[in-house]
Amino acid sequence: MVKEKPVLTHLPFANSSSNGSGSTSGYMTFVLKLISGLLIGVYISLSLGRSALDWGKTLDSFANGVAILPIQELDTARLCPQVSALYPQSSKNAGIWTNFGELLDTEGFQQLAIEKLSGLIQIPSESYDNMPPPGEDPRWETMGQVHDYLAVAFPLIHSTFSLAKVNTYGLIYEWTGSDTSLKPYLLAAHQDVVPVNPETLDTWTYPPYSGFYDAETGIIWGRGASDDKASLAGIMLTLETLIEKGWTPKRTVVLAFGFDEEASGIHGAKTIGKALDEIYGQDGLAFIVDEGGGFKDVYGTIFATPGVAEKGHADIKVEVTSPGGHSSVPPVHTTIGYLASIITELENNPFPVELARDTVPHDTLLCYASHGRDIPHSLKHAIFKSTHCDAALRKVENMFVSKDRWYSSLVGTTQAVDMVFGGVKANALPESAYAIVNHRINTLSSVNETAAHDTQTITGIARAFNLTLRAFGEDVIPASAYLLSEPKGHIELSQAFNHELEPAPRTPTSGKDSEPWDFLSGTIKATYDAHRSFRGTDGEESKSKSVIVSPGMSTGNTDTKYYWNLTRHIFRYNHKNGAYGGEIATGVHTVNENIPLDHYLEMIRFFSTLILNADEAEVFE
Repeated sequence: MVKEKPVLTHLPFANSSSNGSGSTSGYMTFVLKLISGLLIGVYISLSLGRSALDWGKTLDSFANGVAILPIQELDTARLCPQVSALYPQSSKNAGIWTNFGELLDTEGFQQLAIEKLSGLIQIPSESYDNMPPPGEDPRWETMGQVHDYLAVAFPLIHSTFSLAKVNTYGLIYEWTGSDTSLKPYLLAAHQDVVPVNPETLDTWTYPPYSGFYDAETGIIWGRGASDDKASLAGIMLTLETLIEKGWTPKRTVVLAFGFDEEASGIHGAKTIGKALDEIYGQDGLAFIVDEGGGFKDVYGTIFATPGVAEKGHADIKVEVTSPGGHSSVPPVHTTIGYLASIITELENNPFPVELARDTVPHDTLLCYASHGRDIPHSLKHAIFKSTHCDAALRKVENMFVSKDRWYSSLVGTTQAVDMVFGGVKANALPESAYAIVNHRINTLSSVNETAAHDTQTITGIARAFNLTLRAFGEDVIPASAYLLSEPKGHIELSQAFNHELEPAPRTPTSGKDSEPWDFLSGTIKATYDAHRSFRGTDGEESKSKSVIVSPGMSTGNTDTKYYWNLTRHIFRYNHKNGAYGGEIATGVHTVNENIPLDHYLEMIRFFSTLILNADEAEVFE
């Protein structure tokens, strides 16, 4: 409310004279400035969607001589809603959950957890691209060693669950609940690991398949420690412990462990998905949890980002053919030269990176703006305004997305020329050469749009060099297009491995179908708080330390790409602590892969909380 007139004489820009024309002039100057400021406030406030309460604050600020517009206060509960921590409540589960948490702190259990994971790491269960089916390549046999190990390490599971093996090495475990009217849920992991390059062996701190535990640093070392054997061991040890305590489920528990996730899951998860579909049918599962995002500090706040979507995938083969011959009489451009020009043209014309509303990357930014304590004010305001203003959306692209390579890759369709082949001899002109271009497809795009972009980009180069072009079975530039000369060669575009994948359906995170998301969010909060002894504390300090759960996604794909039909509620999340430094520090897909023991134990706490919460939840039916 505007203060009474006598107060106005104390404003810093009011005239100090007590009478005469000077007083009138000073007062009029103030009035004009006030009106101008309010008009500016009207414009900005309307563009920001301000409330009547904000108008009162604006008037008060001017009446007190402070010519500063108030900071926008949007409804963060609407933009990034949060739920309370969800703990097991029933008399059956609450006590077991508390006891399990206490067990995690004991030296005996921690040693047991180390042993289970270390033993699994010691099996070199590597998977390779384009392997033939099981039985046709001896490299698959290490998966049999994984099976033997699991049977010995977790005997209670193998005497309690039913077990089906799919395509020799895929594993489906099921523990039937007491109420078969409830939808089962699925916990997934994969048995295989990325191969270790022999040339890097001397750069590993400890041998990659030693499973060494360094008691001084509290770190477990070895290939698969982080991706994905900690999840596999954590799920199994959690259930083994619950069985040992006499717990039985009300809701059926299903486990699915693929064996070639690192090679696109063609032989593993793909066949497992078909088997699960035959058993449970469309939308037959309550939810699925597989590997994926974790939690980390962003702008001074801890954010957990379960993956609720995945990008699509396409490997496009670009092959050039032209006449061979002796290299002593070369043409202006060889086949490899043509290919090099095509690659350059592709890299000079990347896919546009355009942030869009109602996508996971935009929703994640809204959560950062709503809850990030240290986010720059200019970025925060631009993100808020981007909900309804296109100019602000472009501003967020320029301020943040375009400057962050990872986030830019998350938003747009990417392209990476990863493989090149051509030539057989130094003195022979190559008759063919080809490259494989890997694409991760924007969630609002498609495989066809990606193929069309590459075709359009290459068409100009083909015409410039008098090359014919055939793309994905269609003649784009036939030989008849060159009336005055013969074509100098040919370009062929095709799907390299026929494993292309459309972007995944998005898991609901708002609206009437978002109860499973709320369930997972509450479970994450309970796990995080309990692991840090926040439970039962009151006050803002405790709340400020807790975790914010935001929709997230990764730039890659998981085995869940074969499970879409089973449920709308797929969560790619395994509660990894990213505060340690993320994939670089933990050596994912490179040397010195590792996981801190405490992070592994917190993953086990997450699985125990998830399983017990799922047993009493009523939001999935």
